[in-house]
Amino acid sequence: MFNKMMGRTRYVVSRLFLHLGGSDVAPILGELNRIARDAIDAEGEIEALGEGLVELSETLLRYDEYWISAANEGDVFWSEGEAGDFVNDLFSDSAARYGADLELDDDFDQPLSLSATRNIVIMITVAYEGEVPELETDLANIQALKEGLKALINLHYKHKLRAIQVHFSPARLGDELSNDQLLQYYPELIPL
Repeated sequence: MFNKMMGRTRYVVSRLFLHLGGSDVAPILGELNRIARDAIDAEGEIEALGEGLVELSETLLRYDEYWISAANEGDVFWSEGEAGDFVNDLFSDSAARYGADLELDDDFDQPLSLSATRNIVIMITVAYEGEVPELETDLANIQALKEGLKALINLHYKHKLRAIQVHFSPARLGDELSNDQLLQYYPELIPL
């Protein structure tokens, strides 16, 4: 409230990493690809991206038995421009990590035998206005992570989201993210 009286808006940029593992995580990759297609079709429209973020968060909450490790980072800004620059930096970093470059082929014929991935890492970056204690804390434990995902859902419905980006690895069905690649490309992950 004091910040509003001073005429300043508090912007938070937050990135969440979640590693899901196990023999049954491949269907989650299909869901991620569907949400990604919808996001591309939305052409950056924040309301539609927010709906996708809600779907993603609800999906992750449903599959919590596959959560292996997590991490998060972020910063607070009083300038929208600085917050935007940090969002762009995180976007570039997320996209440069192994297997996070999404190429959606419309004519993708799914072979009958896909190697079933056992690891998926999801990187969610958001920028929002205000203060959300559930996201501005260490999310490397299961209960905190659940509260953080619920807070993302609430941010959408409160119309506080200013930017939303989701990257995931492997980005394509049939690609594999090995345990060695997990350690190499996602060193910040902390076991849950």
